[in-house]
Amino acid sequence: MSDAGVLPDDARARLAAWRARGETIVFTNGVYDLLHRGHVEYLEDARALGDRLVVGVNSDASVRRLKGPSRPIVGEADRLALVAALACVDLAVRFEDDTPLALIEAVAPDVLAKGADYALEQIVGRESVEARGGQVVRIALREWLSSSAIIERIRTGRSAFEG
Repeated sequence: MSDAGVLPDDARARLAAWRARGETIVFTNGVYDLLHRGHVEYLEDARALGDRLVVGVNSDASVRRLKGPSRPIVGEADRLALVAALACVDLAVRFEDDTPLALIEAVAPDVLAKGADYALEQIVGRESVEARGGQVVRIALREWLSSSAIIERIRTGRSAFEG
């Protein structure tokens, strides 16, 4: 598959340089709305699986389709900038589709990381990564640390200390 339109030129160049050095590329994706400690710990765990971490970030339109009209809370440009600024992230790329399959195929990671809330069979891109000899790793989530939980606390007026 061509990565034209899926990966910006600078991303293609960075991936090629990393591959030329034999570095292991890890890919994960998400919305990353209301960036919080759970996101950071998840991304640090993903980064520990290889030399470079590439993160796909859902566009605003795809977030609305997946999570409803009240999301995202934070726009895609800000979400992308925040994820890219994390020390554990080497490259953050926005994607427009409801799933990251085209981006996964364009990145062609050695490791595909996804939250353990997904069964292995449900992980988008698993077959593509495994067919190339890569591996898929499920990472434990911190359920109490989620954007949805934070939004619910805001809606109900509960503090983080009220559970």
